[in-house]
Amino acid sequence: MNTLNIDLLALRHNIQQVDQWVSERPDASWTLVTKVLCGHQGVLEALRALGIRSMADSRLGNLEDIRSACGEDVEVWYLRLPHMPVVEDIVRLSDVSLNSEVGVIEALNRAAREQGKVHRVIIMIELGDLREGVLPGSLISFYERVFELSNIEVIGIGSNLGCLSGAIPSIDQYAQLCLYHELLELKFDKKLPIISAGTSAALPLLRDKAVPVKVNHFRIGESVFLGTDLVHGDTLAGLRDDAITLEVNIVEIREKSLFAAGETTDMMPFESLQATDQPPGSRGYRAVVTIGQLDTDVGGLTPVDERYELVGASSDLAVVHVADNPEGLQVGDTIKFRPSYGALVRLMLSKYIDKTMTPPLETFLEHKDEARDIDLPPALDAFDAEVEADAANPTPTTDAR
Repeated sequence: MNTLNIDLLALRHNIQQVDQWVSERPDASWTLVTKVLCGHQGVLEALRALGIRSMADSRLGNLEDIRSACGEDVEVWYLRLPHMPVVEDIVRLSDVSLNSEVGVIEALNRAAREQGKVHRVIIMIELGDLREGVLPGSLISFYERVFELSNIEVIGIGSNLGCLSGAIPSIDQYAQLCLYHELLELKFDKKLPIISAGTSAALPLLRDKAVPVKVNHFRIGESVFLGTDLVHGDTLAGLRDDAITLEVNIVEIREKSLFAAGETTDMMPFESLQATDQPPGSRGYRAVVTIGQLDTDVGGLTPVDERYELVGASSDLAVVHVADNPEGLQVGDTIKFRPSYGALVRLMLSKYIDKTMTPPLETFLEHKDEARDIDLPPALDAFDAEVEADAANPTPTTDAR
């Protein structure tokens, strides 16, 4: 069986590193985006043991899983723009949502009133990625219509960069966001405690202390789980890229030609991955392994051993060029891969992939007090009076966002 292994200690390292970058800023916090986990209960429990107290997801089923694994002491953000048919569930399951439509916020207000809650919202502003966001010229009129709703609290503004068009976050864009924030506070004489400006794509600027100080909230996911530097590629300095690995079985290994015989066409159901620049007639060992396009985006898998190369995949099997087989691999052995974000999402969703944790969850939770030594910043909930008592608790239960 193919196995996806989640290294909890590597995750702990990445969480601590991101938290250090954030906590060096005054009153800053971050929310861990858990979308890629697809609601995996064990990992969610481990994250809670590590001190994570703010999680974000874009699927209501996953929000249910967060509530089930972590209880009510975890602040939950709903990341996908709310859609009308499920506003009641969004209010029930999440504390904060990101919004860009007045009508939707009014519907959230009605649902919150019926549930006896105050639902908090971030107003998203379009800054160039061309996904969601209010156009800057409409911001004041938009805010006028929502800031006095009885069961809605606008806690800040935000932006999304790098998720659709690949727009790289810039200092100028963050400066614009700070100006819009200042304009709203002055115009309406009302404090907005949060400027939520970014995804993992913001981490290089955050690490280098190049993000304006007023930007004080970050939504970080991919870089925590994969160590990715979304701006420059490869691994972000300071993070580990081995928190999640895929292990697959070898079912055949032989020395073969590196090129198909005879005439070829594009009849294959999936795109070829082969990039070998060997001359015609070259030979090498090829391992057939038990992973295919039904399981994941095979093109998003990178062999841990840099001498190996994925050359193609069908629905159920993939072929790996292992050069002259320096490790003496045999049938029954395994090959390890690091997945991209897209490949990881599909692996987590696949019922054909075993998911394991190292160390085992029971062992990890047994020693959770030793694991929870993150120097955590103040919680966003500190803006609410009922959470002030938690600040006096010596146990580190505030946000690791």
